[in-house]
Amino acid sequence: MFESLVTLSVRVFAQAAEANVGHLRTHRGDHEVDLIVERDDHKVVAVETKLSATVDDDDVKHLHWLHNEIGEDLLDAVVVTTGPHAYRRPDGIAVVPAALLGP
Repeated sequence: MFESLVTLSVRVFAQAAEANVGHLRTHRGDHEVDLIVERDDHKVVAVETKLSATVDDDDVKHLHWLHNEIGEDLLDAVVVTTGPHAYRRPDGIAVVPAALLGP
């Protein structure tokens, strides 16, 4: 349910920005990213959802993998949580409470 709510919010914003939203899962299932927001120029924002207030290194491993795969085409990597505060981790990944996704 939480992931569906986040997906709906992201899709609304992406539509306004004329961007496409999908997800990524490698053929063998080794890597998965919940939401990929892609602009016409193929630049992307990767979004993971986490039904928790905390984010650890294991929660962002697929975002790091994606950055290694596509480099500068990854505009930002975000984990949406149930936490109370938005912040940027030392590794550059943004952590954003779902409550901040509203209008």
